[in-house]
Amino acid sequence: MEASISNRQEAHAERNRKVRQVLAAILVANWAVALAKLLFGIVYQSASVTADGLHSFIDGSSNIIGLVAMSAAAQPADEDHPYGHGKFEAIASLGIGAMIGIGMLELGRMALDSLLHDKHPQVTPLMAGVMVFTLVINLAVTRIERRYGEQLKSTLLLADANHTLSDVFVTVAVLGSLGLVALGYPRADGVVALVVMIFVAYVAYGIVRQAVGILSDTARLDAAKVGQLTLGVPGVLSCRNVRSRGMEDSVYVDLKIEVDPQLTAARAHEVADQVEQLLHGTFPQVVDVVVHVEPAQATGSARSG
Repeated sequence: MEASISNRQEAHAERNRKVRQVLAAILVANWAVALAKLLFGIVYQSASVTADGLHSFIDGSSNIIGLVAMSAAAQPADEDHPYGHGKFEAIASLGIGAMIGIGMLELGRMALDSLLHDKHPQVTPLMAGVMVFTLVINLAVTRIERRYGEQLKSTLLLADANHTLSDVFVTVAVLGSLGLVALGYPRADGVVALVVMIFVAYVAYGIVRQAVGILSDTARLDAAKVGQLTLGVPGVLSCRNVRSRGMEDSVYVDLKIEVDPQLTAARAHEVADQVEQLLHGTFPQVVDVVVHVEPAQATGSARSG
């Protein structure tokens, strides 16, 4: 059992190292994209392009938040944090949501400024080419980050992938607005920037909701399924009060089982060990199982709850 726990800890540390590597690579790509968009948006006075550049800059800033958080999350459990530091990853996701919210307000300000003061961008083939190039980069970044997020079961990488995906849709909308401006609809720049703001708000909501679910200890496993599996262990007469919480890749479970009151303490402990091994084997994401053993109060059919 101790060897198994040690292996899981080593795997978790390796997983955190890979998450940090992905975040560092994405940071370089995001800020390269942001610099190009901001430069051309400011030079050609386009609210939507500048807003898109700001959004990309926030992408990069969120990567820094993620790197700092993963450094904290990688720390082993200690006296002050007996369950480890994994929730720092969820806290970082909240930080990303906050950064998106700040960007959303700036998007709204720039869009209204464009509409109310009749500011129109200068559309050039070079600007459009830069936007298409950054779009291709963002598509590649989103695909890579999502793949690693699913592979490593990283809430942070998946949140950041959704953030970058929002940048893809923003860029597509901006390209559309530039086309409309070139066709003689100058106010399209401000209108598209407002639409982008609404979309960004939706992305922020999804990220925050997921992070809050982790921080508020939303159940991670189906209690009924855990109960049914536990009842299959010889010696378990009843299973109840099944609880689970934690990150997607590190789940903590505790439950109560009832056994024959005539069993010796050693035999009852063996039954509890079998329950732990079964749950660890069935749910690879489970890192700790606490089984409370109680004597059965009355004879009757097995039950779970």
